[in-house]
Amino acid sequence: MKLSDFNFEIPDSLLAQYPTPDRDESRLLVLDRSNGNIQHLTFKDIINYFDEDDVLVLNNTKVFPARLYGNKEKTGARIEVFLLRELNEEQRLWDVLVDPARKIRIGNKLYFGDDESLVAEVIDNTTSRGRTLRFLFDGAYSEFRLKLHELGQTPLPKYINRDVEDGDRERYQTIYAKHEGAVAAPTAGLHFSKHLLKRLEIKGVNLAELTLHVGLGTFNPVEVEDLSKHKMDSEELIIEDKAVEFVNTALFKKKRICAVGTTVMRGLESSVSSIQRLKPHDGWTHKFIFPPHQFSIANCMITNFHRSKSTLLMMVSAFADHDMVMNAYREAIKEKYRFYSYGDAMLII
Repeated sequence: MKLSDFNFEIPDSLLAQYPTPDRDESRLLVLDRSNGNIQHLTFKDIINYFDEDDVLVLNNTKVFPARLYGNKEKTGARIEVFLLRELNEEQRLWDVLVDPARKIRIGNKLYFGDDESLVAEVIDNTTSRGRTLRFLFDGAYSEFRLKLHELGQTPLPKYINRDVEDGDRERYQTIYAKHEGAVAAPTAGLHFSKHLLKRLEIKGVNLAELTLHVGLGTFNPVEVEDLSKHKMDSEELIIEDKAVEFVNTALFKKKRICAVGTTVMRGLESSVSSIQRLKPHDGWTHKFIFPPHQFSIANCMITNFHRSKSTLLMMVSAFADHDMVMNAYREAIKEKYRFYSYGDAMLII
């Protein structure tokens, strides 16, 4: 399949600017990939699709406030710094994106906060937009991280055309987030409320967790028509023994195994043994899933509605039939579902 096979138009009015007031009250489109049938429900209705010993696999990564605004030395120009990845804890080295990039050179200093208590020096140009910064901070590492939290903003996607609000720090985070390291939320998980998860557990559904720290590379545009030529950025992936046991037991019992989001699906497919079982993982993945792909672990998926031509849409189209998925998207647009991070959800069974 080619890039052009994943092109469609989404009206701007359907790009969700805010989450629903209650997490589990978003809309849910259910797609049955055995026959293409579509149902329109509410997200909390997913409980009716799961039984005892089924498994929901969750990504417990935690979003950190990765967007900082500083001022360039001498000129005072306002610079946005997006923290991508910590390179060296002791030296306070970070890979970042800067905007506007053309104004920043090696050796420039940036000042953050009204009191300019945090300073960074540009020490390397890694890509056309990327830089490596060394933060200059007098204090313990724990104090430095607290300062980043104090000055950083929730990294809402740019299409959300409003200022970040206090509520975003909670709502652009799953309720089961544990391990900080993501610069974007695993958005399928945003729909789960504590009450819904408790009801699933009471029903006997097992909740397995992995950690995949979502990076901006997930959202990089595909710029080649031949999908096999696209390269994904690496993201850190950890799958522990407990999750492996839950999943492999469910595989043996032929139970429903549901990947909550494209990040979970990517993580599961990145750590498959030669006998088609999940195995533990502690490292990185740059796996790119697009049609055709034979999935080994999950037989069910929860996902949001994604961008045209995105790698996320390609993965969903690989899991379900491409024509079925595109038909479901047309139906979602017609029915005015809300798209992207704060939008509505799709359950593929």
